[in-house]
Amino acid sequence: MTNEFIHYEKISRGTWQSLHRKTTPPLTEEELDSIKSFNDQISLQDVTDIYLPLAHLIQIYKRSKEDLAFSKGIFLQRESKNQPFIIGISGSVAVGKSTTSRLLQILLSRIFPEASVELVTTDGFLYPNSILNERNILNRKGFPESYDMESLLDFLDQLKNGQDVDIPVYSHEIYDIVPDKTQRVQAADFVIVEGINVFQTPHNSRLYITDFFDFSIYVDAAVEDIESWYLDRFLKLLSFAQDDPNNYYYRFTQQPISEVKDFAHQVWTSINLTNLQNYIEPTRNRAEVILHKSKNHEIDEIYLKK
Repeated sequence: MTNEFIHYEKISRGTWQSLHRKTTPPLTEEELDSIKSFNDQISLQDVTDIYLPLAHLIQIYKRSKEDLAFSKGIFLQRESKNQPFIIGISGSVAVGKSTTSRLLQILLSRIFPEASVELVTTDGFLYPNSILNERNILNRKGFPESYDMESLLDFLDQLKNGQDVDIPVYSHEIYDIVPDKTQRVQAADFVIVEGINVFQTPHNSRLYITDFFDFSIYVDAAVEDIESWYLDRFLKLLSFAQDDPNNYYYRFTQQPISEVKDFAHQVWTSINLTNLQNYIEPTRNRAEVILHKSKNHEIDEIYLKK
């Protein structure tokens, strides 16, 4: 075990699945298919073995957070006000963060029927292409400097204070922030915040985004597996774009497939891999739980912070 994981307990899938009494997954095969990213693979068995114990662990953290808030309230002689329980989910591009996030959203809303569960991706905090162009960093979209991290911090701060917030919306179809469109995020009982940058420190800031999280998850896998999932996803996106000239990926449908594959590989190497190695993976040990995926997308190991 490398030093990096010295403060984690490594748990095999077999051990992990036995930590939670067996229950029927609170969702159907159809629902699972509707939430998973189109190139991701996940089964109801994964829900039972991995995600139900994880949701149970989140329940434990939520309870202890409420107990602490209550005790602090007594100490400070004032009533503690309810705050959203914020869960951060990070990992590489194409590793399956979105599927994990959507699945947790459904599970938490089924396990806590009275609770409201919001899901936010940090894509909305990317600067619009016009600003990235102006700063000459369009080719560094996804790197730390391409995000409006101060706005992201403000958003989390307002949520923690129980305020509902309107945030920008990003579209992968147009590859840009959608003009004049916002998403209203409520200070719900649970708020899941998903993105490659959610464990990073804003430039020149003394605050960590992780300071706002009550629980955090990093989705991990071997680099060569993530690369093959990324290339697979890139080619699948073309099939959705072939009849839509407004789609960012449409241009690639007009090119020979060998050229497209070369381009996707170059994007992976020069942008996504560089970003992963320099900025995303170094934040991995800020997570409470690391979910490690094997080649077939199955979670084979879980690391839990001691």
